[in-house]
Amino acid sequence: MTAPAQQRPRTARTFDVVVAGGGLVGMALAYGLARTGRRVAVCDGDDTAYRAARGNFGLIWVQGKGGRCLPYAQWSLVSSQRWGTFAAQLRCETGVDPCFERPGGFELCETVQQLDEGQRLLESLRERDAGLDYQVLDNAELRRRIPAASSELAGALYSRNDGHANPLFTLRALHEAFQARGGVYLPRHDVTEVIPRSGRFDIVTTAATLEAERVVLAAGLGNARLGPMVGLDAPIAPLRGQILVTEKLAPFLDYPTLVARQTREGSVLLGDSAENVGLNDGVRRDVMSDIAQRAQNAFPLLANARIVRAWGALRIMTPDGLPVYEESQTHPGAFIAICHSGVTLAAAHADVLAPWMAGGARPEVLDAFTTTRFTASSVNQHV
Repeated sequence: MTAPAQQRPRTARTFDVVVAGGGLVGMALAYGLARTGRRVAVCDGDDTAYRAARGNFGLIWVQGKGGRCLPYAQWSLVSSQRWGTFAAQLRCETGVDPCFERPGGFELCETVQQLDEGQRLLESLRERDAGLDYQVLDNAELRRRIPAASSELAGALYSRNDGHANPLFTLRALHEAFQARGGVYLPRHDVTEVIPRSGRFDIVTTAATLEAERVVLAAGLGNARLGPMVGLDAPIAPLRGQILVTEKLAPFLDYPTLVARQTREGSVLLGDSAENVGLNDGVRRDVMSDIAQRAQNAFPLLANARIVRAWGALRIMTPDGLPVYEESQTHPGAFIAICHSGVTLAAAHADVLAPWMAGGARPEVLDAFTTTRFTASSVNQHV
């Protein structure tokens, strides 16, 4: 007979929680779990793994989210509001600055039609939650705030809830803070199997077998393979985004936008593309050309900027683009987290989601983010 978890001797391979996945989602959850005093291990793959966290644009974005599901907008807003304290704590614990700023964000509109459609969406959200407020700016007001913006733009939509951060510094800070709190990070330990036992789980990796009372699947696209092992569905598919990076330029953009954001170092990230290309994280010249053209249309001074880097990365997308957070009904203690907004939601993952996965009360906001919404009886509620 298997001894109860609390009576089994602890070993170097025994943990309270094992997290599968060392990206922004997995590390935010692992850091939050470690803060609860649990002994936590993170199993990560090698550098050939698809890593959305390392190809992220860095936006902390609320504006326009939740058009078909208000709780998604509210969940994003909760995280955005927590980001200041979250970033300060990481900086205090590690000395690594995530470079978080929340000056508000702009969605730039090239046509009056785009501006009108965007306003209708944001107004429908504001009517249901006053915290999702916004401003509509004509071209003159836009250029007063961002003088480098093109005189050809119809205007912009502004939300004070938006910001940005450095994804790589954030990920580094999470790793360091997690390990400083006793967390064990295991690179080159790609999880190959999760075996439910009586009151525990065996987590089999390419390098070892670990034992834990709880397991959190935050392995991105790998969740599709791991989820069914513990009775969890993971309806996900890759969606490629490409990013271009310019040389360092004199400061001209104090706010994040969906097409460009300037880092503290001066380089400018250009992006906002989406391609259904399967597991191909490469780049295409025509997509890069389109990204560069739209950025130049918004900010003419970029016409002479040199592009120094470009890459593609795979977003982790559910059928409706919303997150999935669930505990297994057949194997309690097994959780899954699926999310393509790893930067935006990092603070909420650490502060709100992790305590639930550690054994705390389940937040009501998660009711909107289960896979039951994909069943025939509930799909109309989210369309």
